[in-house]
Amino acid sequence: MLDIILDTLIDALKLLPFLFVAFLLLEFIEHKLSKKNKDKVSKAGKLGPLVGSLLGAVPQCGFGSMATNLYSARVISLGTLISIYLSTSDEMLPIMLSENVELPFLLKILGIKILIGMVCGFIIDLIYRKKEKEHIKDICEEEHCHCEHGILKSSLKHTLNILVFIIVISFLLNIGMEFLGEDILSKIFMKDNIFGPFISSLIGLIPNCGSSVALTELYLNEAIDLGSLIGGLLTGAGVGLLILFKTNKNIKENINIVLTLYVIGVISGILINIIL
Repeated sequence: MLDIILDTLIDALKLLPFLFVAFLLLEFIEHKLSKKNKDKVSKAGKLGPLVGSLLGAVPQCGFGSMATNLYSARVISLGTLISIYLSTSDEMLPIMLSENVELPFLLKILGIKILIGMVCGFIIDLIYRKKEKEHIKDICEEEHCHCEHGILKSSLKHTLNILVFIIVISFLLNIGMEFLGEDILSKIFMKDNIFGPFISSLIGLIPNCGSSVALTELYLNEAIDLGSLIGGLLTGAGVGLLILFKTNKNIKENINIVLTLYVIGVISGILINIIL
């Protein structure tokens, strides 16, 4: 057990500088683009799913939360909201960057998520468009990422928060590998099984960045396949779902949004495993 603890801490500390640099870069991008992206997605109209899926893929703290607020105020369509949820990858990108994952593979994942978000967003808007027009509420100005204290402080805060998640999840994975073995761990998460995306997509729905951390670490440790990874990342809307239930009073609609995300994640994961 002592060896497992030491190995976990050493591996995590090796990631620390790379993780900080990745978040520093992403924070810089966010501070430069945040307000512009909010304006773009608000004014996109019928092209909302296109704009939403593209901007959602850009790593930005709280972009899913912002989109949720805009939807609750009926500034953007349901399809646009879904497209942003689907294309958002939360902490997947900085973790894979810190692990030196090849850029073409990263772009492949982002491209798949953007495409799925865009297509599903347009389909949803064709099927379901809200008729009523509501005034923009004060919730549009709510911020939930607390990144206003400067790039360095925000980057350090994000790095430490995610490092804790990585340590915990890596520790559990290392225990699993040691006492269960890779084969059994893969069976638990149904790697190379058609039912794998059912589990990973459920994990992705956990309204916390820990879900994307867990899924990324599981994939990097070869415990889940690509389809399961994509399925889970598609459903991972971060704290956006929590804010949805807080700001949007139509509980039935909120539940339908969650179910829609889950179905899209499962079907997409299955198809990816079949095609790729």
